Amino acid sequence: MKNLQFVEKGFSSVPIIDISALISGKGELYSVASQIRQACRESGFFYIIGHGVDESLQQRLEELSRQFFAQDLETKLKIRMALAGIAWRGYFPVGGELTSGKPDLKEGIYFGAQLGESHPLVQAGTPMHGSNLFPTNIPEFGETVLEYMEAMTNLGHTLMTGIALSLGLEESYFADRYTSNPLVLFRIFNYPPNLSPSDGQPIWGVGEHTDYGVLTILKQDDSGGLQVKSKSGWVAAPPVPGSFVCNIGDMLDRMTAGLYSSTPHRVQNQSQNHRLSFPFFFDPNFDVEVKPIELDNILANDNIGDRWDKANVHEFRGTYGDYVLSKVSKVFPELRRSLL
Repeated sequence: MKNLQFVEKGFSSVPIIDISALISGKGELYSVASQIRQACRESGFFYIIGHGVDESLQQRLEELSRQFFAQDLETKLKIRMALAGIAWRGYFPVGGELTSGKPDLKEGIYFGAQLGESHPLVQAGTPMHGSNLFPTNIPEFGETVLEYMEAMTNLGHTLMTGIALSLGLEESYFADRYTSNPLVLFRIFNYPPNLSPSDGQPIWGVGEHTDYGVLTILKQDDSGGLQVKSKSGWVAAPPVPGSFVCNIGDMLDRMTAGLYSSTPHRVQNQSQNHRLSFPFFFDPNFDVEVKPIELDNILANDNIGDRWDKANVHEFRGTYGDYVLSKVSKVFPELRRSLL
């Protein structure tokens, strides 16, 4: 592999990559990997098409989600997060989640891998592991969410083979070391219509942030509102039919010593409609220690630590579970006080 230099993230649009060769295992795998490498270095974000995820499944998920959020608050609170305990699952109302210490203008539902009471991690009282909370009054909601999560998990494994190839590693690098039993987290968010404040200051559905793990795969509806931070300013990442938006998380940033760095992003629903988004987080095994990858011909990155929040993910030591718990507990301080 030729020398890989670190680049300033000055970009004007998010690239679109056809990953059908990765899905089929045939064709121009290294061409796809090259496009992924360029996207990860230049923007940290890319759209994927040719992913093979059933369109009817996506439509069914969106329809059932709109049905859930259209209910009154009392009904939605029947699956509130406090009922799931340390499993960190269920519904939270508008303002119930914080980003950088500020309430978000969104409501949502948290999901994870469906684990029964007999599972060893559940019996051990491991945070973020357990059963999901599903609304009992909306038929097919639970099974649709689980079917979608299975499809996204499979897609996550496939994309990680492409990311491995993009780094000059063997296809199974991440599966062998970090994602054999990935921590998969799925969210469904509903952003109310844009309400302009009297002082003219924007209200953010989600403020500026980076994601915690390795890879995020986002389905968004037709409303728009996602913005990605470039050196030259904020760049819109509008919906592209038949696509998902993918982005790097902090742990892939750490693994690659900043070569693939996590990019800040934010959301503002500027439409007059409710905006739905469906972020799926494909993260390392909960108990694995995340370490830098030994990459050949990588030039030193002088910008490590120069992040939007002045944090340095490269100083972190411990398991991915340690890292994600330290982050999630700041998002839901009330649950942190009562459960952890």
